[in-house]
Amino acid sequence: MSQEPTSSPWKKPSTLVAGVGALGVVFGDIGTSPLYTFKTVLDLTGSHSAQTIFGVISLLVWTLIIVTTVKYAGFAMRIDNDGEGGILALMALLGVKRHKRPAIVAVGLFGAALIYGDGAITPAISVLSALEGLNIAAPSLQPYVLPLTAVILLGLFALQPMGTAKIGRAFGPIMAIWFLTMAVLGVWGIVRHPGILWALNPYYALAYLVHGGSGAFLVLGGVFLCVTGAEALYADMGHFGAGPIKLAWSALVFPSLVLNYAGQGAIVLEGAPTEGNIFYHLCPPSLTLPLIILATIATIIASQSIITGAFSMTRQAIQLGWMPRLRIRQTSGEGYGQIYVGGVNWILMLVTIGLALAFRKSDNLAGAYGIAVSATMLMTTGLLFIAMREIWKWNLAASAAVAGLFFVVDAAFFSSNMMKLLEGGYVPLLLAAMVYLIMFVWHKGIKAVANRLGENPVPIDAFLSEMAESGICRVPGTAVFLTRARATTPPVMIWYVKHTHALHERVLAVTLDVASTPYIVAKDRLTMEELAPNFWSITASYGFMQKPDLPSLMSQIVASGCSMDTHELTYFTGMEKIVPRTDGRGLPRWIVSLFSVLLRNSTRLTDYLQVPPGQVVDIGRQVSI
Repeated sequence: MSQEPTSSPWKKPSTLVAGVGALGVVFGDIGTSPLYTFKTVLDLTGSHSAQTIFGVISLLVWTLIIVTTVKYAGFAMRIDNDGEGGILALMALLGVKRHKRPAIVAVGLFGAALIYGDGAITPAISVLSALEGLNIAAPSLQPYVLPLTAVILLGLFALQPMGTAKIGRAFGPIMAIWFLTMAVLGVWGIVRHPGILWALNPYYALAYLVHGGSGAFLVLGGVFLCVTGAEALYADMGHFGAGPIKLAWSALVFPSLVLNYAGQGAIVLEGAPTEGNIFYHLCPPSLTLPLIILATIATIIASQSIITGAFSMTRQAIQLGWMPRLRIRQTSGEGYGQIYVGGVNWILMLVTIGLALAFRKSDNLAGAYGIAVSATMLMTTGLLFIAMREIWKWNLAASAAVAGLFFVVDAAFFSSNMMKLLEGGYVPLLLAAMVYLIMFVWHKGIKAVANRLGENPVPIDAFLSEMAESGICRVPGTAVFLTRARATTPPVMIWYVKHTHALHERVLAVTLDVASTPYIVAKDRLTMEELAPNFWSITASYGFMQKPDLPSLMSQIVASGCSMDTHELTYFTGMEKIVPRTDGRGLPRWIVSLFSVLLRNSTRLTDYLQVPPGQVVDIGRQVSI
């Protein structure tokens, strides 16, 4: 059993070491985008004129600057929730500023749901784009590109249960080689046509948008692919810290991307063929096959990063009460983020391989990819505006000016991507809608159960007095009742006493709380009160990045002054059977039915809390909601 951290789950290494590590986790997605972005944009323009090439390269460079460098590295990463970033962490941070903020919750949750769509599309489009280089290196292998993609994706997901602790050490250095290779290839292309460097002037981007008409607007959907991994800078901030991520971005990743895009533009201006993958035309023919191998490894790393991110976000959502309990396994004691969530892994595998087989080419997946990420970025911008007002205390004019610029850019990209809604763009929206529905129904159901069980609370003094008058016997040992009730009698305990006519001599009523911060240190976790002789009301608080461990909690309770033998505890939990209310005050029947299915298929609470099976008593009860 892995020990949960008492403060932060990572011991922060030096900025340089952490920056190298960030290359393999944070920048895998955005770092492999040159494999397909320029080719996709060029196909959308329908023109290979110098004016078009200069405009496209300028758009790519300034999109990287505005979205990634300014918005995420410059602004978003300055707003953290106890060191953690990402749309769920930001939602949790803003959600506690006031008691009722349904709009913020809805935006945050749908943005998070869209990331699952990104998690399914990223491996498919990345591996496909890398292997499409075989069409250049060995055209006879073209029929095998799609089957080989499916095999690699199957292997990638099949290896997830093993964990990535050992492999993860190699991710950073490999991605460093990848970025340096991209930079060298880009310089090689620029040398062949140095005039491409004029495209760094934003004038060419603006001129293309102004004079390109409706066609230029459609091109924005392809241009956006160059920043599809920008959200990871913010989401993975808690793993490496803002400093190392910004260092890696500014010192290596951003220059490599700019050089490579400029190099691709240069060789097209020189007359290189645009059929197939333009990225591989930067490479001398004798080195194409080694480059394909390196690119495939880079895309696998990018895919691994997004899968791991989906696991981490699932744990956050479970802890915040927005997703059903799933079995989460810690795969390494070296990092708290090294986890495996089997249900998420296999569903992502089926969807990812299905997408690869259905769309067949990376170009066909481009439209679906852009919608997922641009919608998430648009929602992040809305939350950033609120953070500017409430956390930084900026005035309305300053907040509207900065967030308004980001909103205009994000909205333009999102609107352009929406033009491909029927060409695959519906896929991430459909996936997100399904995830959001699960989140909504689960939260509604859990809240309804809590409210139902909280009706007609029984004061503990009154219950104990009634027990004494009824001659209920007390038996040796300690009973632990998991309850949502505070300072009142746990419903599970009432039912247990009613049916057994006995109660242990020592009782702990334990309530588990999830805070809106990522981590709660052990010394701040417990609130204990002895409401009656040998009856303790205990509240244990955890951060939304932490997984409760009930046996460890019991040891901490003993250390805090409650004398008991932790090996002789009996844990009591309720096993609810959900039925609709008949008084017309309950939830809609479709929500009740779906919640009942989710509850039956979720991990048992005691398994999730790592309680020894031999010390558990489940009490069945029917709850109408």
